[in-house]
Amino acid sequence: MKIFAISDLHLSFAAPYDPMEPARSPLTKPMDIFGSAWRDYPCRLEQSWRALVSPEDAVLLPGDLSWAMTLEEAVYDLDYLGQLPGRKIFIKGNHDYWWQSLSKVREALPVGMEPLQHSAVRVGEYVVCGTRGWVPQGHPDFRASQDQKIYLRELLRLEMALKEAQSFGLPIIAMLHYPPVLRESGPTGFTELLEQYPVRFCLYGHVHGDRSATFTGERNGIFYHNCSGDRLGFSPLQLV
Repeated sequence: MKIFAISDLHLSFAAPYDPMEPARSPLTKPMDIFGSAWRDYPCRLEQSWRALVSPEDAVLLPGDLSWAMTLEEAVYDLDYLGQLPGRKIFIKGNHDYWWQSLSKVREALPVGMEPLQHSAVRVGEYVVCGTRGWVPQGHPDFRASQDQKIYLRELLRLEMALKEAQSFGLPIIAMLHYPPVLRESGPTGFTELLEQYPVRFCLYGHVHGDRSATFTGERNGIFYHNCSGDRLGFSPLQLV
């Protein structure tokens, strides 16, 4: 089996997606206002996904799947992902307001979609774990009065996920929605924690556009990837 990743799809279908007539599946919040990279992206994503991903493969989705505010509003977006091949494993992003309790999310999902909430699951010869994360200390936008409490909470949640993942005795793929490290920064609480475990890959999204803003590459034995859909040309990235 192969393992792929892509994040930040920001779907907002107003009707069921029809690959034969995608124009009949309009988005309530079109993303092409943010640039040509987003033009017709659901159709391009569907085509590249089907060309790359087989039913026995897995696709990891580090958050921001849908703009929907409720589970009911997210149904067309989730169904769009559900009909694509492969096992889909995802975490919550900062814009996934439709994500209610974990039990309600699971009940609403189509077959083949699995949510992670500071937890872990085996995927082939790897174990995947994840949590949302937060803006790390040292980020220009970090404000201790507003962010410190959430930052420390997300560190604890990441540690919970990593501890569960370690119990499988396999190399780990960690998913965070927020970037755990900046391109030019030193270590953060997130990177220090990741390095205490057998993490092979760390996947994240959240940041679009400017490639200089985040780090992609190997750092202390861990390969970091920004998987935002627009950065990948809406073609899932193959990890293994």
